[in-house]
Amino acid sequence: MDGLLEFTTEDGAQVVVEAVDEETGARLVSRGDGPARAARTFEGALEGVRAAASSALRVFRDGSLRPDSVELEFGVRLSAEAGAVIAKGTAEGHLVVRLHWSPGASAPTAPADGEAAAGS
Repeated sequence: MDGLLEFTTEDGAQVVVEAVDEETGARLVSRGDGPARAARTFEGALEGVRAAASSALRVFRDGSLRPDSVELEFGVRLSAEAGAVIAKGTAEGHLVVRLHWSPGASAPTAPADGEAAAGS
């Protein structure tokens, strides 16, 4: 059964989310009628997901593909102990990547040997 989990933001606001029961046997426990309280801030819980998004963007923006835009979609589960966890969509982790190029835009060409790339 799903329960409620309460996070506090760095500026003191309360964020209540629906949390999925842990599969390892751990259960959310709350005092009274309120939601269980998370051990870290909401921002702290999402820090790992932010770092994963930053790394993924770096991978898709750099290199030879050079899309005009990159869209990342993560499925995220929130846990009292672990914080935010990239959720599995099926048997694997959930990550959707969309790369977009504008019509008519040409791909950048690599500089000739010995030439510096523009903007470097």
